[in-house]
Amino acid sequence: MRARYDGLAEWYDERFVVGSDDHQPGLLELLGPGSGPCLDIGCGTGRNFETIRASGRSVVGLDFSGDQLRLARTRTDSPLMIGDAAALPFPDESFDTAITLWISTDVDDFGAVLLEAARVLRPGGVLVAYGVHPCFNGPHVLYADDGTRVVHPTYRQSGWHEASPWWSDEGIRRRIGMRHVPLPEYLNAIIASGLTIDRFEEPAGQDIPHSLAVRARKAA
Repeated sequence: MRARYDGLAEWYDERFVVGSDDHQPGLLELLGPGSGPCLDIGCGTGRNFETIRASGRSVVGLDFSGDQLRLARTRTDSPLMIGDAAALPFPDESFDTAITLWISTDVDDFGAVLLEAARVLRPGGVLVAYGVHPCFNGPHVLYADDGTRVVHPTYRQSGWHEASPWWSDEGIRRRIGMRHVPLPEYLNAIIASGLTIDRFEEPAGQDIPHSLAVRARKAA
């Protein structure tokens, strides 16, 4: 099966990775210091590898797109593999840390991804989920030139959106679409994973939050 991001690796890397000093504001603080392998679920071209290493951990990357992994391999000698985030190819309790960044809108079932992340975490392990803010970033949002945003009543239309009249022609969503996960669905998916939430963040950058970050732990 062809991955949605296949054929976009160079474009994606130039737009979102190359020349950016801080890809995910606050990610290092959410991770905190640690050691051992960190599973980067949906690692893409590897834009989070430097932050993982800066936390004291090593990288294990997984993505559904071999095209994206082709560039990720230029950023690490650590294990990288093609795989389904909703069916992770690892035994139970394999990792102390896992991250999912910007994939809630790309996978068919974000709840299934979180269940798998919880399964492969060891007792006391940490998951950081970081990505699209369900309220202010999605197919229901119009971005104005002055920095304001208009949220349309289509916010409640969850599921896959092939197109939106408010997407720019230059963006990733115009190329692949996105799955909208309203806030209650997003939070309930974390609760259903069995993990305990210990921190929420709306990472700095824009006055109206663009992203939402959550840190959760598996019971010891």
